[in-house]
Amino acid sequence: MSTSHAAAGQEEDHQLYTVPGEVATQNTQAYISNGPRAASFCDDQHHRKLAICSIICGISCIGIKALINSVKAEREQDPEKAAPFLKRAKKLGIISIVVWVSLLILTPILIVLVSYLLTLGD
Repeated sequence: MSTSHAAAGQEEDHQLYTVPGEVATQNTQAYISNGPRAASFCDDQHHRKLAICSIICGISCIGIKALINSVKAEREQDPEKAAPFLKRAKKLGIISIVVWVSLLILTPILIVLVSYLLTLGD
């Protein structure tokens, strides 16, 4: 039992280096402890990632407008002047994705409905 405790204490003394032979510096340790996290996607205060996703997975022309508003909000120095751009970027990003998903769902439904109506006409 004491050997496993000693081995555990020994593991705590060793540090993980990214390059063999590298010596850890304060910057490396700060990056490791404060590095990017999985939840950093939700911390996008300018809604840039939402705008890019709305270009790829949504109606791209609306997504481009969202990205433009996101860039305008980021470049604005005054937070009060940036607020309308942020709100518009978020709104346009969500609208772009919702419209695209709605079209994906409604198109097959409308095709089936038209096919049914044409069958009734014969």
